[in-house]
Amino acid sequence: MESATLTVTDGLAVLTLNRPQAANALDLSLKTALLDGVRAIAADDSVRAVLIRAEGRNFCVGQDLGEHADALSTTPDRAMDTVAEHYNPLISGIAALEVPVVAAVQGACVGAGLGLALAADVVVAAESASFATAFTAIGLASDSGLTRTLVDAIGAVRTRAFILLGTKISAAQAQDWGLIAQVASDDEHAATAEAIARRLAGGPTAAFAAVKELVAASLPSLEDALERERVAAGPLAATADHRGAVEAFLAKRRPDFTGR
Repeated sequence: MESATLTVTDGLAVLTLNRPQAANALDLSLKTALLDGVRAIAADDSVRAVLIRAEGRNFCVGQDLGEHADALSTTPDRAMDTVAEHYNPLISGIAALEVPVVAAVQGACVGAGLGLALAADVVVAAESASFATAFTAIGLASDSGLTRTLVDAIGAVRTRAFILLGTKISAAQAQDWGLIAQVASDDEHAATAEAIARRLAGGPTAAFAAVKELVAASLPSLEDALERERVAAGPLAATADHRGAVEAFLAKRRPDFTGR
């Protein structure tokens, strides 16, 4: 089974996360497949809009921590290389697409999964969806561009609290904060997101591209935020807090943080 699939029909590219058995946790195969998919979309002149969706009950719970724990054990000095090799080019690649991007979110949308969703232009969430950062719970800061996309969407005050406290919020609260564009019923959210994407695919794509460029130019640089996150990731990954928290998460117990 492919970790992610890409189809293009009538100008609409549909990129689907396809690890439902793992809540679409981002392992190497899924990250690679998503990155390949975004690059294929960027090279396809027939694409006029993009829909990012996921199979199963959850959109994406973020990094596959089992795989990350293995990296911490076997190649600790390279455990965070995935930020530069996968997350940064994936997020910047989505943001750089000239066509509109819609994300359909159900279930849990956490960590890098949240970064993936917020790289889209329009996020449609199911009523029962939930959003969280979860990085500080394992002794990390954040990646996947969240220090820029969250501040852009909800402001610095809420961003600090959202990341520091690791709060989980509902779809309704996410919409109230301005984190997402629309909430639909669990039964209708996928169809609603696809209808929006198809509407955009039939629209004035040159004007859409200009809108995206103008909005991006008015905001702090996403590339700068991604690079700052990459630089911060390495030292944090080497801390005892992070290693112990990953082990505790996999063992389903509460971590003990010492600040080292």
